[in-house]
Amino acid sequence: MTNPATIDAIYRYPVKGLSPQKLPKVTLSAGLTLPADRLYAIENGPTGFDPAAPAYFPKQRFLMLMRNERLAGLKTEYDEVTHTLTIGHEGREAVRADLRTKEGRLAVEAFFRKFMPAELSGPPKVLSGEYAPGAPHSFSDVAKKVVSIINLASVAALEGAVGQPVDPLRFRANLYVRGWPAWHEFDQLDREIHVGGKVRLKVVKRIVRCAATNVDPVTAARDLNIPKTLMQTFNHMDCGIYAEVIEGGDIAAGNTVTA
Repeated sequence: MTNPATIDAIYRYPVKGLSPQKLPKVTLSAGLTLPADRLYAIENGPTGFDPAAPAYFPKQRFLMLMRNERLAGLKTEYDEVTHTLTIGHEGREAVRADLRTKEGRLAVEAFFRKFMPAELSGPPKVLSGEYAPGAPHSFSDVAKKVVSIINLASVAALEGAVGQPVDPLRFRANLYVRGWPAWHEFDQLDREIHVGGKVRLKVVKRIVRCAATNVDPVTAARDLNIPKTLMQTFNHMDCGIYAEVIEGGDIAAGNTVTA
């Protein structure tokens, strides 16, 4: 048995590239992401996405922090029951829209045309994974439906290398784990980890970091070079792991994580 740890925080990202949503608890299902995680995305120019037969597209086809750091300056909220997205900009509410309706999607698209015209490769379009056959589609950075996990001790080790605080939310993970030694998560590759009473996850991949982590999630400033620091200090550009849900159930902040 590996060192015990606990879930420090749970987050999801209803719209790819926009604000995280903190959750006290969540129900995981086998083979799926967190409910409503990356359920929507803002297409940056035509992709050919078909909601009836959704396929994976690389993140460069959407508005995302790796290239569009201004997104971090927006404060967004999402209501799962009504699918309402609220976008706050410069201290005021700029848009409130139901993403299930044509009118709501058009309102969001109009906002982004005005907000970042120079960064658009074509008309912005709200894409939804809600109506995918079988199970909702997730506009994740990887094709598999996974849960992303960050070890807070690894972030602390990175802080030591950087020489200043590093907000863990730069890594936009679903589960933040406290109690493992730094980089212990990499030892779990191809192994199962258990959360709470019965939820089982299989670790399938280390997460290679991109320039999105250079953006401060509060100020929207591109003020660090996380991938370069990782490579120079630790001889890799990885921070965090992806895991598939093998057996679902309820999890909550404070739950024990064991392997």
